[in-house]
Amino acid sequence: MNFLFAFIVVGLLVFGSAASAVAGKNTDNKWNDDENKNTGNAYSNKEIKNVIVMVPDGCDQDIQTLARWYSGEELQLDSMYTGMVSTYMANSVITGSAAAGTAFATGEKTTVRFVSVGPRTDDLLTTLDAEDMAEPYVPLATVLEGAKLEGKATGLVATSEISHATPAVFAAHVDDRGNYHDIIEQMVYNDVDVVFAGGKTFLSESWRADGEDLIAALDEKGYQFVETEDEMMDLGSGKVWGMFAETSMSPEMDREDTEEPSIADMTSKAIEILSQDQEGFFLMVEGSQVDWAGHANNATYMVTDFLAFDEAVEAAVDFAEEDGHTLVLVFPDHNTGGMTIGTNGQGYTDLTVEELLETLDESGEIGWTSGGHTGGDVPLWSYGPNRPIGLFDNTEMATYVADAFGFELDDVSDELFVDVEEAFPGMWEIDTTDAANPVLVITYEEKVAELPVNKDVMTIDDGEEIDLEGVVVYAPKADDGNGKIFIPQDAVDALKEKQTKKENMKK
Repeated sequence: MNFLFAFIVVGLLVFGSAASAVAGKNTDNKWNDDENKNTGNAYSNKEIKNVIVMVPDGCDQDIQTLARWYSGEELQLDSMYTGMVSTYMANSVITGSAAAGTAFATGEKTTVRFVSVGPRTDDLLTTLDAEDMAEPYVPLATVLEGAKLEGKATGLVATSEISHATPAVFAAHVDDRGNYHDIIEQMVYNDVDVVFAGGKTFLSESWRADGEDLIAALDEKGYQFVETEDEMMDLGSGKVWGMFAETSMSPEMDREDTEEPSIADMTSKAIEILSQDQEGFFLMVEGSQVDWAGHANNATYMVTDFLAFDEAVEAAVDFAEEDGHTLVLVFPDHNTGGMTIGTNGQGYTDLTVEELLETLDESGEIGWTSGGHTGGDVPLWSYGPNRPIGLFDNTEMATYVADAFGFELDDVSDELFVDVEEAFPGMWEIDTTDAANPVLVITYEEKVAELPVNKDVMTIDDGEEIDLEGVVVYAPKADDGNGKIFIPQDAVDALKEKQTKKENMKK
């Protein structure tokens, strides 16, 4: 038995190494630069100016098939299939949503529940090497943050709370997806141009442990704030947060009884606003509740939300087709529920369309393997210039977006997340007088600077406030539990420049 176990482990390691080598070898050849015949894509040689990433959370091809039967029509996605995406995370073959999102937002594998921070290394899969992983618990730059530094407009759309795992990974950095307090504060201060989702409760001072009114903070930052479909449709331009429900938005099958917009309308309005930026834009759209329906093993809930998501994809592709410089990438983060058309029952070969549709809410002919996630590859659908074709790891989705926009994610991390101890060794402390609102205090030569954690502002002792390119991130579990705190490079530069000017004035 010991020999057999050793043989299996060695086999897994060899297979993992071989798979990694093959993936590395083939990556450069996966981006489709041919004539793209019969792909609905005539723009393969044109520059990519905009990228729209769309995530039908928690599904695979079976829901696409069921949705086609249910609607009686061809789907937008039917003409867009170009490959598959692997989904495993750092510590499990079956991923969690936060870890999956981190992979395609940052290009790095991480641990379950981690939101765009490096993985812990004590429980890595045996096929992974700790030396190849990001530093544990430290913040990882996202493609949204990189696009923002490139001068592009940015947007997030979801049918969940905006602080839910998938939207959160693009604009926040914490080691637990349940830390809504820090997540949504970072999202507010990360200056995303357009945000449409649910989750108004988490902005309110009455709910927040720190008592901060984040809706007022958005107003101070110049954002419009809307709460209904009509208010959203009246928007023409500018920065906006649309919070259409106190927590999550309604399932599509219940939406008509609300004032909430559809995911397609949110997508169209986000594109309308973001496309006014001459430098281009990045937009992430999540059909959040496809996943929730999978957890509930509810086929009707799942198929109706998936069809609503397909309409959002159509809106994105319509824009991309007219624009010619927009890449649309669509893929689930993982599968949920393991739904199949068929069960172990007898007579499976005489199933009619009518019988299939009649039994969606019953145990009938729809099969489920889990109330959780499953570990298989998921489909990749795409449209636009140089669209990807083949089998990809989910981390490669982030790398491709970064390549399309012309930046390196490591460079973005260097720009946004400077270890304060490296920049100002022994010259800082965290003021926890208000435990819910910690403040980084840096004493550099004759200057004192205060930088509130989770915010993008620095106040120097003369009272001057400096807006920063990113947020201050505190990672209490980094450095073996000693903690690290990270600030943008422009904060370092501004403080040192202030001190230099002061010294020159004395001469």
